[in-house]
Amino acid sequence: MTALCPVCQQPMSWVSGHFHCDTCASDYQQRALCPDCGKPLQELKACGAVDYICQHGHGMISKKRVQFSYLPL
Repeated sequence: MTALCPVCQQPMSWVSGHFHCDTCASDYQQRALCPDCGKPLQELKACGAVDYICQHGHGMISKKRVQFSYLPL
């Protein structure tokens, strides 16, 4: 998956725990959102796997359905 800058739509690189856009010189934090309600998902990491759970009644969300947004740092 390629993360695109929300401002200039150029590919961003992963640097020290956040995304960085070389074109805009901006840094962004990635946030996983529920595709059904649009609220932030809880991210569970174990044994190299990442799972997403909606705490607002939608349960486990497939990685293919997760919507990502990018917040400025």
